[in-house]
Amino acid sequence: MTTYVEIFSSYLIVECDQRAFVLKAVGIEHVVTHIENRFALLVPEELAERALEQLQIYEEESRPKPPPPPLRLHPRAWTGSAIYAVVMLGIAYASGKSLGGFDWYESGALRHSALSAGEWWRLATALTLHADVAHILGNLAFGIPYGYFASQLLGTGRAWASIFVAAVLANLLDAALMSDLQSSIGASTAVFAMLGIVGAYAWQRRQGRFNRWAHRAAPLVAAVALLAMTGVGDERTDIVAHLAGFVTGALVGALQANLRAQALDRPLAQRVLAATTCAAVAGAWMWAFSG
Repeated sequence: MTTYVEIFSSYLIVECDQRAFVLKAVGIEHVVTHIENRFALLVPEELAERALEQLQIYEEESRPKPPPPPLRLHPRAWTGSAIYAVVMLGIAYASGKSLGGFDWYESGALRHSALSAGEWWRLATALTLHADVAHILGNLAFGIPYGYFASQLLGTGRAWASIFVAAVLANLLDAALMSDLQSSIGASTAVFAMLGIVGAYAWQRRQGRFNRWAHRAAPLVAAVALLAMTGVGDERTDIVAHLAGFVTGALVGALQANLRAQALDRPLAQRVLAATTCAAVAGAWMWAFSG
């Protein structure tokens, strides 16, 4: 005769039924019965140890997990966007007035033939030139908030160094694909790099925070949607530069999200990265003028 032992009891039958379902799924014989004023889950004595192990696994899986900590947002994220605006407006004024007696557009625009001749500074200088007022205002309108969001996630120095690297790589790709008669200027390449960085970084850092893929991928999906809405423009728009900026930005953003380098988050490191980025832009223009 089989001897049954009690392994769980509750005043609610639904709790016994839930555990009975677990035992049924793994093929353990069981009985749910009513004892006095409670319900009990019984199993054969020789199966009690195995049944308890299965219920322990069920309890651990059912236990609510603590919510993950929110993404860390860095303070003073506005400083990078402010410097970006000052640099863009300053170079727009200088190039419009031909300060220093230089043709800023001739010296700094991105051209395939010039890059082939070794004028590598154009990868950076072209990002700071604009065709007209509407062009620069558009890039300020999008670049200031996108740069702010990137700085909140990565810190000002790390964010703008990442934006600069992604934009330069995008310009390199754009130059390789353009014809000898084509040229390109504008910060829109950097703006779309910002968009790619923010979307990919947020997407990567949300992995493990949400069970549904739609919740995890929401930042990247939103970034792609914005690219589709704002990246095509008119016949003067360099679509290749926009796409290249977004792709290189997304790659850099994903890399930053998986980079475990806490030293880069320290204030000194952020200041060094910010200063290095500004120096790289200034150095590119010095190189252009000397060339």
